[in-house]
Amino acid sequence: MYKFDTKVQHLKYKVLREVARFAWEDTLLEHVMEIPGIIVPGKVPTMRCCVYKERAILADRVRIAVGGNKDNPNVIEVIETACDECPMGGYEVTNACRGCLAHRCVDACKFGALSLDENHTAHIDKTLCKECGACAKVCPYTAIISLKRPCQNACKVKAISMNDEWVAAIDNSKCIACGACVYQCPFGAIMDKSYILDVIDLIKKSNENKNYKVYAVVAPSISSQFSYAGLGQVITGLKELGFYTVVETALGADMVADAESRELVEKGFLTSSCCPAFVSYIEKNHPELAEHISHNLSPMATIARYLKNKDENCKVVFIGPCTAKKAEAQKDEVKPFVDVVMTFEELQALFDSKDIDITTLPESDLDNASFFGRIFARSGGLSEAVAQAMKEHGETEFKLEPCICNGIEECKLALLKKKKGVLDANFIEGMACVGGCIGGAGCLTHEAKSKGEVDKYGSQALEKTITDAISVLK
Repeated sequence: MYKFDTKVQHLKYKVLREVARFAWEDTLLEHVMEIPGIIVPGKVPTMRCCVYKERAILADRVRIAVGGNKDNPNVIEVIETACDECPMGGYEVTNACRGCLAHRCVDACKFGALSLDENHTAHIDKTLCKECGACAKVCPYTAIISLKRPCQNACKVKAISMNDEWVAAIDNSKCIACGACVYQCPFGAIMDKSYILDVIDLIKKSNENKNYKVYAVVAPSISSQFSYAGLGQVITGLKELGFYTVVETALGADMVADAESRELVEKGFLTSSCCPAFVSYIEKNHPELAEHISHNLSPMATIARYLKNKDENCKVVFIGPCTAKKAEAQKDEVKPFVDVVMTFEELQALFDSKDIDITTLPESDLDNASFFGRIFARSGGLSEAVAQAMKEHGETEFKLEPCICNGIEECKLALLKKKKGVLDANFIEGMACVGGCIGGAGCLTHEAKSKGEVDKYGSQALEKTITDAISVLK
């Protein structure tokens, strides 16, 4: 019925679904040890060497599904029991080595890691190799290659290394919680912590005591997800789960575009504050540029703050594609407004934990934002919205010259140029995920057509200007 990109995602979903099912029934503590057995029935292993190892790994998945290691502040965790199938990695000499007489590789190595056997074939001593790559660069046959693990290849901020047991280890001082490693690990050995139990607890208490209302704040990238049903059916499904109502994060995006355009004109240069992974990268790697980060909260936090000011007893659950939003919600300036963050993967698990088939539900309206707020979901959307806000303000003297960064590698390059004073732009739109939010690690699917779905969703907005969208808030 619905589609995940990988079987790893589907396995993760099944764990979340079973955890949620028992949580709704208040029987999780009674059944938590049974969950691995439910997901891996019988005595025949299907994924690992033996069923006992499969169940041990699934037990760790359950642990992360109920909040993970409380002593680790990072929302991304490694399942060490699952991280043992990748090759050791590093530089390897392949059978393309011809045993040539030049021996450039040996001469290039400053650490004595290369030696030759009786056939003049090169060998690398892993205990001495510093993985500098000098040998690979000079080999005329390209016989020396770097075998990086998928998680290391995915992590563009070099936050992942291998520990003494050759298990992936995350350096929290470098990690920006983008979740790229989560999505790319072929064994699902890296996961984002889930706070799905907190969502269930909020809904159950609101239904029992009626002391507060739980608002679902959905990211505009939802338009590219749940393609097997109508968006209006997803909204109805959220209300069936027990949410009081559903609000678009895109309305917060309209508010941010309006305020950020004014701030940019006043200061002359800004980096965007919408993507928490991009903000984290600046703070950790270019603290000297942190003063240029927009002082506006992200669209998530902005709309959540509005809801809390309107109803101080309400609870806000953000639902989107982003693992970094889970980290953002823990920041002091955001924590008072956002109670819980969950991903689209987790929302699918919630629907199925209560046997809600959204394809059978009627459509509900979702119309809180403008076209420009909705296109924040894809790369370039923020810059278009800021330009539109300037136009609506009647700004004619200041010329917007954006640098649109599609993925963290482009962000890194733009920030380096700014640092060296050679950036030909006055606004850096930074998106850590390629494609923007539609490429987030917590998406059900990362298909290329998602951009078109976002623009189509934006074109359906009744409010055609940012001013019209935010006028109802005043």
